Amino acid sequence: MSQRFYLSIIAPLTALVLAIFCWQAVVWLTGVSPIVMPAPTSVMMALKKEAPKLLNAAMRTSTAAILGLFASTILGVICAFGFSQSRLIRTTFYPFAILLQTVPIIAVAPIVVISFGRGFLSVALISMIISIFPVITSTTTGLLQVEASLLELFRLNKATWWQELWKLRLPSSLPYMISGIRIAGGAAIVGAIVGEFFVGSGQPGLGAMIQKKSQGMNMDELYATVFVATLLGVVFFSVVTLIGERTLKTHFATSLSGSPGK
Repeated sequence: MSQRFYLSIIAPLTALVLAIFCWQAVVWLTGVSPIVMPAPTSVMMALKKEAPKLLNAAMRTSTAAILGLFASTILGVICAFGFSQSRLIRTTFYPFAILLQTVPIIAVAPIVVISFGRGFLSVALISMIISIFPVITSTTTGLLQVEASLLELFRLNKATWWQELWKLRLPSSLPYMISGIRIAGGAAIVGAIVGEFFVGSGQPGLGAMIQKKSQGMNMDELYATVFVATLLGVVFFSVVTLIGERTLKTHFATSLSGSPGK
């Protein structure tokens, strides 16, 4: 337990402290302009000064990201169910799912904003668009990666389509699905920030603050805002990972308790 704690907590924090120390040393030794690179002390002061605004903006961004992730999970799983049930459906529509990943979000975001207005809905939709692809691909892979012997056993016992999906394919795909949602969690934060960047002051989240600080050349405040956005992404990813791990543990514990050996 102590070694795991060291690897997961102490080691990254040590690396972060060393990086900040090196950053501060570079600023002191080179005398670089604060417009180019503010010192960590200046960023910390700006972080303290802007804390209420940053907290409010982080709450708005995280709310949009949560809604976007929820929507991408629901729609992604539904699409994956369809792809796993028919090769024709998968061949016909899967390229359109890939299209969501290949088209740059900066090209899609203005279209969403123009179509749905400069509000919360547009930000959540952009977050959903950028985060849905990992859910579709991972869940589809999990639904298709079923042991042939188990599939044959279900079919020999004349299991219905629903029984095969609910009792075999879905439980087998759970680790893949959670892995996709975990990746989508980080993408949802990025999508929300990008959406707010295009929406601007219409939805005052972290993206709008980044745009405002960069235009005003307030570099220490800009660095502080980027730091909060990064921290929010880490927290979001960690929470989704924790929920996923607990879901898997609960699922496997339930499976074991219901096995014939028990």
